[in-house]
Amino acid sequence: MSWVQRLYETYEHCKGREPPGTDRLLPVSHSIQQAHIEITLDAQGNFKSARTIGKVETVIPATEQSAGRTGRDPPPHPLCDKIQYCAADYAEKGGIKPPFFSDHANIKKEVVEGYETLLSSWCNSNFSHSKANAVLSYVRKRELVADLVREKILHIGIDGKLLTNWVGDASTPEIFKVLTPDPKTKLRDQGNAFIRWHIREPDNPCTAVWEDASLQDAWAKFDASNKEIIGVCIVTGATYTSLALNHPKRIRHSGDGAKLISANDSSGYTFRGRFTDDTGQQACGVGYEVTQKAHNALRWLIKRQAYRDDDQVIVSWAVAGMPVPDPFGDSMTLMLAGESICGVSTKSEQILEGNTGQAFAKRLNLAMAGYRAKLGATDDIVVMGLDSATPGRMAITYYREMTGSEFLDRIETWHMVFAWPQNFGKERKFVGAPAPRDIAEAAFGRRLDEKLKKSTVERLLPCIVDGQTLPQDLVESTVRRASNRVALDHWEWEKTLGIACALFKGAFINEEYQMTLETDRNSRDYLYGRLLAVAEHIEGRALYVAGEKRDTTATKLMQRFADRPASTWRTIELALTPAKSRLRSKRAAFMYEMDKLLDEIIPNFLGNDFLDDSKLSGEFLLGYHCQRQILNPPKNDNATPAENSSTE
Repeated sequence: MSWVQRLYETYEHCKGREPPGTDRLLPVSHSIQQAHIEITLDAQGNFKSARTIGKVETVIPATEQSAGRTGRDPPPHPLCDKIQYCAADYAEKGGIKPPFFSDHANIKKEVVEGYETLLSSWCNSNFSHSKANAVLSYVRKRELVADLVREKILHIGIDGKLLTNWVGDASTPEIFKVLTPDPKTKLRDQGNAFIRWHIREPDNPCTAVWEDASLQDAWAKFDASNKEIIGVCIVTGATYTSLALNHPKRIRHSGDGAKLISANDSSGYTFRGRFTDDTGQQACGVGYEVTQKAHNALRWLIKRQAYRDDDQVIVSWAVAGMPVPDPFGDSMTLMLAGESICGVSTKSEQILEGNTGQAFAKRLNLAMAGYRAKLGATDDIVVMGLDSATPGRMAITYYREMTGSEFLDRIETWHMVFAWPQNFGKERKFVGAPAPRDIAEAAFGRRLDEKLKKSTVERLLPCIVDGQTLPQDLVESTVRRASNRVALDHWEWEKTLGIACALFKGAFINEEYQMTLETDRNSRDYLYGRLLAVAEHIEGRALYVAGEKRDTTATKLMQRFADRPASTWRTIELALTPAKSRLRSKRAAFMYEMDKLLDEIIPNFLGNDFLDDSKLSGEFLLGYHCQRQILNPPKNDNATPAENSSTE
């Protein structure tokens, strides 16, 4: 239960200190629900107006049972709820679901508390509130559906019954656009519309019940007064505290039904033979207030700063509430966030000019300094991964606790080791490490299966947070796709090439590869990559001079070159003959420089390396990319068309 304790501590640190412009932490005994209709009442409970609001997440009072309600007889919320619960005239108007306004008997002939009973219990207690009294006074008039029909919020047919689908010639009403059809019957029950309230009081400028702190406090006190099970909380160690019977759901979003703590086998073998009761409290006794605050903190963190992919959620946070870098962002995202924290621009260095590695290191250090200025070296950091295989159960797939200095050092190491010039499009070019999501797409393609993407991201998480070795199959897969240039669109290949170089450089950190061209590196694969870039540049310039637009031979044979470099180079060299002849007559100075460059590269091969036709490693992409950057420097506004000509 360490994660519950950390989340509980986070709630205690952050409640009331949330950054401006962000969502507030939920109060205890409250939940989040999507509301569809707003009804405005006066202080005496008289109807004033109503309107549809689409789907708006709203903070509502909730009981322990209603916050996780499921099954045949879901219990009511105390104030804001569906029309099926709030409207006493729902059944009279032809509602297709059982009404829950009043107490009723369930299938086991047990009495189930209705909406009106719960609300009146609150209003008759010592923790009553004027807004709750106004709502109770209104719903007891039994005219809610009639009022909404009169306001043209709900719609009835010629038989006076609520419609279950819109069949009119006019445009579809808003309420039918927001309601989800039943998967079996395909009907849209208007009783599923969720209501929230505005109460106009002469001495209270806050009319929204979901924003009134005094109302929230009144409900929390009333709910706490009704707790019956007392025991030991295994999180805080408190001996006489109210224990939770049901733990919250709606953790990742308002429609999320999966729970982290759940058990529904009280009559089976779950507890038998191990404990003296069958409630599960001896197995897992967590205080009600503790679990409420812990789950509210987790819900707030996920919405505010988590990486999300469908049901997969990975969130990192400082228990003290200080800002932390996102482990799943690329280097550009990290540096921009660090810049906003430290208040100093990191854009002063030219990305692709001079010593690229040194310039990037200065920018990264400045960004990390912004986080270190806010985050203490001994502050507690938590990284937590969540996923669910079924709609009702959620699992913790990854969990780490570490100090602030350790976390920042590992994030900085990841971005430094896997840094490489990246080209993600015209508006997104940077030097740094790619994001895990981009690595997954580079390794397996943009149309990769969601399960494969999730598993790839999970495999990368220990590499970032724990400093583990990058999986070799990801490196090989990315290098293979980058080599198969003709199978990718140009923009996708450019992106994949930068990511492949970053992964290979980081995977072989002992080789100490540089982000700029290393003219003194004499390894076979690196030199062959340089040769490919020169050949591509020569033919590309010849095609530009001739006004032709087609792929160069080096481009078309890149995959074959990666598999059989020596034999493929002979083919590429022969194809260069017409291009060289054309350039010697029209661009003699350019061709002189290219011949000179070829004469510098080829003699650097050691022994018989130039004749070795075995497969190249990803190192050839590093040589290719670095040589290509030297031959094709970044464009500038004053350059001539010839100077800006591309080799593609």
